Amino acid sequence: VIFYKMKQKHIQHLYNRAGFAVSYKKVINLKDKPKIKVVNSLFAEALKTQPLELDLIAFKAFSESLGPYSKMNRINRQKLNKKNREKIKDLNYAWIERLVNPDAVLIEKMTLFWANVFVCKDNNVASIQHYNNTLRKFALGDFKQFVKAIAKEASMSKYLNNKQNVKKRPNENFARELMELFTLGIGHYTEQDVKESARAFTGWSNNRKGAFISNPKKHDDGIKTFLGKTGNFDGDAIIDIILEQKQCAKFICEKLYRYFVNPIINEANLKEITAVFYKDYDIQKVMYHIFKSKWFYDDQNIGIKIKSPLELLLGIQTIIPIQFQKPQQLLYLQKMMGQILLNPPNVAGWKGGKSWIDSNTLMFRLKLPSILLNNAIINLESKGEFEDNFENYYKKNKKNYIKTLPSWNDFEKEYAAVSIKELKKIILISNIDKDTEAFLDNLKFNSNKDLCIQLMSIPEYQLC
Repeated sequence: VIFYKMKQKHIQHLYNRAGFAVSYKKVINLKDKPKIKVVNSLFAEALKTQPLELDLIAFKAFSESLGPYSKMNRINRQKLNKKNREKIKDLNYAWIERLVNPDAVLIEKMTLFWANVFVCKDNNVASIQHYNNTLRKFALGDFKQFVKAIAKEASMSKYLNNKQNVKKRPNENFARELMELFTLGIGHYTEQDVKESARAFTGWSNNRKGAFISNPKKHDDGIKTFLGKTGNFDGDAIIDIILEQKQCAKFICEKLYRYFVNPIINEANLKEITAVFYKDYDIQKVMYHIFKSKWFYDDQNIGIKIKSPLELLLGIQTIIPIQFQKPQQLLYLQKMMGQILLNPPNVAGWKGGKSWIDSNTLMFRLKLPSILLNNAIINLESKGEFEDNFENYYKKNKKNYIKTLPSWNDFEKEYAAVSIKELKKIILISNIDKDTEAFLDNLKFNSNKDLCIQLMSIPEYQLC
């Protein structure tokens, strides 16, 4: 057996896709190791994953002191809603902190991926935290059990109105999105399939603590015909039938391919991974197959993906650790770039790709390294309404600093002695335009710190 040693470029590519970037130290440690060992180590780290949990003891005590939500007066409801919003912001910051310093980088990248597949939004912090950890728990697990768990989550039931789905008055919202956006895609089911599957999910709800309950009195236990099969189906049976369709495996693999490999799909490669996934719907197996395949490392797949706002932000922090002095400014940065964690635009999620870039966001993204690393002043014009008084703050202070503490000491320890050529290689993975190369060659840099900021500020850094 020949064990092909990994090139530096391929290690960087793997970590750009399985994570958000890779440090020079990690590259040096992994360089020339067999590909199989490098890939195996990513999956071995995944075993270290832990749930992401805020301390909600005080919040729950406050909530319980107000009594059942249905019986609260208007003022108490407003108080509880405000507390929930504050805690969801805290969860946003905690999730980003986890993404910056993951114990299991692949699990966290997969969790972010699934959050844009099984899209959900909730103003109840306990429920959405549980939902987020369900994504994390199944991120590399059994897809069939994953879909069933998602269907029973309190946040999803609320978001897609399945709580209102009852016998004689079925609500089709969840059943429709389950097929259209989560498992099959448009054109692979009929309107009658939507109606019949909605009947199967009647009576599915959650108690006050968020635990799943199935109410027999509200469930339609009549005979249903769905995707050509007839029986007394419940929601779990509907999901089993959906996953029997090879289209389901193909639909998910298309999403995996666009996110982890290339926005433009190679049909032969897609067919290959679909066959792997369809066998037993094991997410880990299909991801392992992708990362160890020869075609994953083809030049046509390297440095061609536009970074999402989170990939851009986290990539910078992988090279230079950054502490935000005002955590709420993290929320502002997400808003300006169009990707706020826990706040998707709609049930279809973020489109990704070229949709991340327009004339406003591109200029902001190019300035971001200077904003975070060099105390650059930026015009903080409002982009619409924002929660609480955060927007009002910036209306009074149109020009202000994003207050950060970059750890240049850590950077110097790792990169001070690195050559200009090596620093370019570690920060940029896409091909550099000739004009950009000429521009960089004409600049004089006093330190690798200055060069690093400049490299992160050119258009090529927007790609991974």
